[in-house]
Amino acid sequence: MGLREKKEMADQFPRKASFDLRSRERIEGINSQVTNLEAIQGGRRSEDERLVNENFQQILRSSSYQLAHSDGDLLSSAEMRGVRMLLEITKPQQILDAQGVDSTIIIFGGVNIIERSDAEQRLAAAEAELAADPSNPALKRQHQRSQRQLEFSRYYDAAREFSRLVSADQQAGHHKQVIVTGGGPGIMEAANRGAFDAGGRSIGLSIKLPGEPVPNPYISPELCFQFNYFALRKFHFVKRSTAAVLFPGGFGTLDELFEVLTLRQTAIKRRMPVILFGKDFWQRLIDFDYLADCGLIREEHLELFQFTDSAQEAWSWIQAFEEKANDAPSSEALAA
Repeated sequence: MGLREKKEMADQFPRKASFDLRSRERIEGINSQVTNLEAIQGGRRSEDERLVNENFQQILRSSSYQLAHSDGDLLSSAEMRGVRMLLEITKPQQILDAQGVDSTIIIFGGVNIIERSDAEQRLAAAEAELAADPSNPALKRQHQRSQRQLEFSRYYDAAREFSRLVSADQQAGHHKQVIVTGGGPGIMEAANRGAFDAGGRSIGLSIKLPGEPVPNPYISPELCFQFNYFALRKFHFVKRSTAAVLFPGGFGTLDELFEVLTLRQTAIKRRMPVILFGKDFWQRLIDFDYLADCGLIREEHLELFQFTDSAQEAWSWIQAFEEKANDAPSSEALAA
């Protein structure tokens, strides 16, 4: 670019005037401050009691003056994620220790498995809607789902009964195991409800999810926790567990099933009963034998779990396992 072009550009974009304007505004601001200072006795702002008091109140309200652990904005920041995760490990740990809970039985299962009376009402409503519009494919599908929900309501009853059996024996002083669930509806509700029926304690490891805004009302209040991180919720599920009973469920139930089986397969988790409740459901859903036939798991991995359709049988298996474990030399126990 030649001198002539530069001059033309300079003429188009003059800088001097705007610079002078900013300079003039800055000077005027300084003069105004000087005038204000002169209005204060002796020209010292610290002599103005009103101004000092206002500044002091701002100090007390300042976020920088807050204790770090009381600063909600700080704790909610991305940089404090590690601290929040540590808190979610520590708080339940301290409470469970204080409550004397060192042995739990996990119960997993679907949130959409409901009590029989509710399932019957849903089916009646679906039948009425379908009768009004019999050719509607969505209503046909809903009617089929409602029929299946009524059929699956037996698992709600079974989870409630299993938990009642465990908690009744706990109340009688026969063992210390406490039922633990995810704190939500469906099978989780049924399990906490069974413990409630027996007057026993049960734990709810809740997390806010779509359709699960609050915990179910049957959890022991002193043992109901709320989590933000799935990983730490899983940690507390497994840490104290001595058995796991899994009822039919969806993605969440399958996630928990394979996590427990993987921990057992790799011996990271000590030996414990893993019981799949509803043999026909589980064998249709997952062909475990096919995994073994393909060489993807070893034959002995099929012994990591058992099938049952009886609450009493499931509880009897867990009791028998505990009795055998108590009789075995402590050196043979695997680490948790």
